[in-house]
Amino acid sequence: MKISLALLILLLAAAWTGSQGMSFRSSRGTCCSKEKFTRRRIPEVRIQGYLYTAPTCTHRAVLVKLLKGTVCVDPEERWFQEYLRKQKKPNSTST
Repeated sequence: MKISLALLILLLAAAWTGSQGMSFRSSRGTCCSKEKFTRRRIPEVRIQGYLYTAPTCTHRAVLVKLLKGTVCVDPEERWFQEYLRKQKKPNSTST
């Protein structure tokens, strides 16, 4: 009885962690066509996260996750490079 309960818990935990990672795996397989790219600057407060497309994609792109969906951005866009620099800055200033 204890073994089957432990197996059930492990099975549920594996299923839960698998479903949590599913969006990451499916996004990684997504490529962007040139028509899907946005040239508009996206306000930083709207960006929930980002993910580079796979190296096998025709066009290098970043999938930028917004509250209401995902858009494709050229990783060389100036505003996106500024966003990345701000993300890499440490939050605290220590001397």
